Amino acid sequence: MNRKIVILFIIFFSSLVFAQQAKLNESAPDFKLTDSNGSEHSLSDFEGKIVVLEWINYDCPFVKKHYDSKNMQSLQEKYTEEGVIWLAICSSNKGKQGNFSAEEINKRSENHGAKFTAYMIDEDGTVGKMYGAKTTPHMYIIDKSGKLVYAGGIDDKASTDIDDIKGSKNYVSLALDELLAGKTVSVQSSAPYGCSVKY
Repeated sequence: MNRKIVILFIIFFSSLVFAQQAKLNESAPDFKLTDSNGSEHSLSDFEGKIVVLEWINYDCPFVKKHYDSKNMQSLQEKYTEEGVIWLAICSSNKGKQGNFSAEEINKRSENHGAKFTAYMIDEDGTVGKMYGAKTTPHMYIIDKSGKLVYAGGIDDKASTDIDDIKGSKNYVSLALDELLAGKTVSVQSSAPYGCSVKY
């Protein structure tokens, strides 16, 4: 009996040590989350598609910058119309900033005019930690082959000032335009900025 318990512990801890972590130019780890409408989605459901992962927290002033200005929604609308899948993911733990009921999420999303494919709830932070999400927003792009090809900030202006959006270099649109044109992503990583993810 004791031997079986020891073996089970070894298997358990090995699975933790060797759990897949997201790395640039490698296959993006699959995950399954429930969205704010109660539907389950796996990353593998979108095989053959370009996928954007956007870490979100509606109460974060950096997120507010991009939503109050309609910058994020414009990107979502433009690229989802091109067939890109856009998943907003909230890894805020229960009782932490950004953790809302499904009803509140949908109300805020509607008020903002959000155009993402789905708002995914990652309350225990499993997916956020798998991808190494540090801030809101923290952006990731997965190409049609399933490889992670961008990880970092939405742009190069780490501020909460809406006026900074106009003169910024938007790394997400740059990468998506290159992918849609059949090119290699020229800037694959940048420093993410924003509020810390509230694990």
